[in-house]
Amino acid sequence: MKKVLQQILGTMFLACLTQMATAATEYAGVKTCTKCHDVQGESWAGTAHAKSFDSLKAGAKVEEKQKAKLDPAKDYTKDKDCVGCHSTGFGQPGGYALGADPGGQKKLGAVGCESCHGAGSGFRDLHGKAEKKLKQTSEATPRKSLVAAGQNFDYEKACANCHLNFQGSPHKGAKAPYTPFTPNVDAKYKFEFDKAVRTKALHEHYKLNGVFSGEPLQAIRAEFQKTAKEIPE
Repeated sequence: MKKVLQQILGTMFLACLTQMATAATEYAGVKTCTKCHDVQGESWAGTAHAKSFDSLKAGAKVEEKQKAKLDPAKDYTKDKDCVGCHSTGFGQPGGYALGADPGGQKKLGAVGCESCHGAGSGFRDLHGKAEKKLKQTSEATPRKSLVAAGQNFDYEKACANCHLNFQGSPHKGAKAPYTPFTPNVDAKYKFEFDKAVRTKALHEHYKLNGVFSGEPLQAIRAEFQKTAKEIPE
């Protein structure tokens, strides 16, 4: 009976989290994420993802734009067909808005943390509470609670939504506005997740301390954790 009651309460808890995430999930921004994940933020800052918005500016990436039949002298920072893949949360609650300061209070003018991990307002507090719980009771929090609160674990799909969003793409979710930077324009735009995820395009990986447990787990997690750095004290 006790076990059944625990299962019922667990299901109710996840349902409540899902309702909360649906009602209040907004993009928090890189500056919020890196208040805790500072070392990840420092390594991310040196990646092309962190500088993605700058490539929309006039005079940037001239050769690449010419190959894609774009005008390198044009400012694309206010072009809604471009901004979606060069910012975080464009068109979504709390996400980047046309004309906003890309490096403003939330620093959403970049492909930031939430572009991969999902809008953070629904699950950021859960991270803090779970870490506190681990310290006080040595008990991990089910990772499924993060999913219910809006955290994304399907990184391959998150990447494909931009990198494979072109006409004729193998990605089933491809839709207009399509990217003009396709493998037909230049072979370097051929995107393979298994290869890309192992490059320096992402932030540095650090040892995880068991705050969360259970599914979902990515196949690459164990591989990355073998060589992950210790978080500095």
